[in-house]
Amino acid sequence: MMPREPRKELGAAQVAALWRRGTNHVGGVRGLILNVTMYGSRSWVLRYQVAGKRRDLGLGSYPSVTLADAREAARAARAKLAQGIDPIEDARRARARLVAEIHTSMTFGEAAKRYIASHEKGWKNAKHAQQWQRSLDMYATPVLGKMPVRDISLAMVLKVLEPIWSSKTETATRLRGRIESVIDWAIARGYRTDSNPAR
Repeated sequence: MMPREPRKELGAAQVAALWRRGTNHVGGVRGLILNVTMYGSRSWVLRYQVAGKRRDLGLGSYPSVTLADAREAARAARAKLAQGIDPIEDARRARARLVAEIHTSMTFGEAAKRYIASHEKGWKNAKHAQQWQRSLDMYATPVLGKMPVRDISLAMVLKVLEPIWSSKTETATRLRGRIESVIDWAIARGYRTDSNPAR
């Protein structure tokens, strides 16, 4: 049998004194519970129902997550429920998106290294690979090196090329082509979905 919700909201001092094993309703938000395990660890849970099934959403351990923080998180979850969104499924989708983003994230610097490594055997000589790396290191890497290749814009490419376009036109032309090749390589491998801004 589930314990009844308290008639009033418990305060921080009252919550700190809760050590009864099991679920302890603290009030303030329907279904907010301080769960105490047999080993004495305490954690926040929001208990709710979706399609007649009980769900328990973990909100963090106490006292790392304060009573006020737990109530705020529980209210946010209840707001999602009011919109027809299951907060547990929403969190799972967000984690999946984050994992996918991490796996598809690559900086321009990393992409350039991998592009060169995969093509240098087919180039005429080692000097060609060195020229590629040197020109990218000198001009492109300071601007684009740490930037995720998926986020590179035309404005960023121009920021690399414009300072040398008039004084070193041939170098700038080669550099533009090299940036284009690196980004094309990244597009082909799923690290970028937008068109190539260096084209």
